[in-house]
Amino acid sequence: MGLSAAAPLWGPPGLLLTIALHPALSLRPAKASAPPHRDYCVLGAGPAGLQMAYFLQRAGRDYAVFERAPEPGSFFTRYPRHRKLISINKRYTGKVNAEFNLRHDWNSLLSHDPRLLFRHYSRAYFPDAGDMVRYLRDFADRLRLHVLYNTTIAHVTLDKDPRAWNGHYFILTDQKGQAYRCSVLLVATGLSVPNQVDFPGSEYVEGYESVSVDPMDFVGQNVLILGRGNSAFETAENIFDVTNFIHMLSRSRVRLSWATHYVGDLRAINNGLLDTYQLKSLDGLLESDLTNLALVKDREGRFHVTLKYLLEETNQTADAITLPQDDNDNFAMRDAYDRVIRCLGWNFDFSIFNKSLRLSSGGEFSKKYPLVKASYESKGSRGLFVLGTASHSVDYRKSAGGFIHGFRYTVRAVHRLLEHRHHGVPWPSTEHPITQLTSSIVRRVNEASGLYQMFTVLADVVLLKEGATAFEYLEEFPMQMLAQLETITGRSAKHGLFVINMEYGRNFSGPDKDVFFYDRSVGHIEDAWQSNFLHPVIYYYRHLPTEQEVRFRPADWPLPRPTAIHHIRGGFPDRLDGPSGAHSTSEALPGELLRHRFAKLLCRVLFPVRPNAPEAAALLPAGVPENAGACGQRAPSSAWSRERAPAGLCRCGQAPEGQHPGSLETPQAPTDV
Repeated sequence: MGLSAAAPLWGPPGLLLTIALHPALSLRPAKASAPPHRDYCVLGAGPAGLQMAYFLQRAGRDYAVFERAPEPGSFFTRYPRHRKLISINKRYTGKVNAEFNLRHDWNSLLSHDPRLLFRHYSRAYFPDAGDMVRYLRDFADRLRLHVLYNTTIAHVTLDKDPRAWNGHYFILTDQKGQAYRCSVLLVATGLSVPNQVDFPGSEYVEGYESVSVDPMDFVGQNVLILGRGNSAFETAENIFDVTNFIHMLSRSRVRLSWATHYVGDLRAINNGLLDTYQLKSLDGLLESDLTNLALVKDREGRFHVTLKYLLEETNQTADAITLPQDDNDNFAMRDAYDRVIRCLGWNFDFSIFNKSLRLSSGGEFSKKYPLVKASYESKGSRGLFVLGTASHSVDYRKSAGGFIHGFRYTVRAVHRLLEHRHHGVPWPSTEHPITQLTSSIVRRVNEASGLYQMFTVLADVVLLKEGATAFEYLEEFPMQMLAQLETITGRSAKHGLFVINMEYGRNFSGPDKDVFFYDRSVGHIEDAWQSNFLHPVIYYYRHLPTEQEVRFRPADWPLPRPTAIHHIRGGFPDRLDGPSGAHSTSEALPGELLRHRFAKLLCRVLFPVRPNAPEAAALLPAGVPENAGACGQRAPSSAWSRERAPAGLCRCGQAPEGQHPGSLETPQAPTDV
């Protein structure tokens, strides 16, 4: 039956109104539903991603971890290729202090569960990579972390929105086209793209990621390895006893970790080829820029090394191309090679990130690492943080931030920053009377793992209260963010502060330095600033340094020049505990003598009541040049001249029997600066 002419078209129960209002019948397409939202999205369920997930879960935050593999730690299912990790698993230290033991446990993540210590997963000092896979699986399962497995994030872009925490949301799209939205993006994908050098003949090169690991495939062969790091030497170590010879070629010279103090350089466990080279057993190391070379394949399928310019200057067949040895009988690579293997390390995968994120903006590390601030936040997108190995541009070749035993602490620092920024939770701190300052600092420098592993990157900060009657103690703050401390932490630094950092000496390594030189252990406390051992350095500032002071600090200084500086002498074997006694609450504290000397220093720093007295002079050891510390006289303000030390701070006590307070012979004692 047709519609009545009198029936209202837009009033009830008009058919057109019904069609217009019913979304299933409307000719107008319905608005797509918003993608699932999380406050925090973590890319990657490797060690860094799981570590961040742990902190987010403990704080009760809304988060999800996206992992492309069916289980966590997928990198370790393939690498290292020969399965031996170079991260140490020192199970015995003679101590029961958990924090101290983490200094020598390079594989465990931080958690409240003592079962999740790596020492329970392997007895080996250098564990098998399979043990790491098993450990990470248990870490995720036992802590019930929110991980979406088999989910490959194929594209990440921005959706600007003024209501978002950071002015935009991050939109993640997986391999099935499913979109996810988050307020903060935490990238923990590591380095996964093999570094390759393009030169004529590079197509003949086998990659570390695919070359055979069976030594029998190399019997009686001549092998050329491109690279000079742990993956190159690990590969050589696996085959050098069955090959005719191995040549290693790289642009840079060999850097040994025991000489540079950088864990990413060549480790002793992999350096057997150095013996065979130096003891003249056919193997050899050469230095050359790979981009200048070319590989030529002969009729027998073997490879010859030539120079690229020689290849470019001729149109002849491969057999007729001039080789360097034709004109130079001393050419090191005159023999043909059966295999050429590329072991040049890894780069970050930028391919999934839309240009709107501006994740890399050029610079020295634009190919290998995304550029980030000292807070590990991207320079291009607020709210995007890079964690783990991929964050190593902050401390590349300076500290351990590219490795588990380092980035477990930088991840915690990022989490603390986010807690204050988005949830109003101040940076954790403890408050104590000023009389406990020396014991608090001494305990931390003797026990803390974060300070020890992330030297020159993370530092403890002591914030003095008004009148210096009390202090707040903040642990493991990013040193280069010191000028922004109040904004990042929610704490006040109005009355002066101490920064406690661990540092090596200025001359601890270099091409022409003998790291085993005689008298390398400083014998006198006044020379502690010259110590080449890792040792604590205490900086004192009357006022929080400015951004400009941090940025334009003196060369080779981790911080701006302080009002006063105090070096605690490092000893053998990098321990600060001495024979003069131990504190009842710690296993590794120096004795009363150290507290005596440092308390004396504090009195001089905080309460210089006589500007013309010797103790009011610049706080530097004798013989230290002005450019090595604070300069000039420290004339106190009129307000300071009326201050008096709190009871107990300057009562230094007695030195051990038979020893004058001014004579310090224990290896842990600080300088009297």
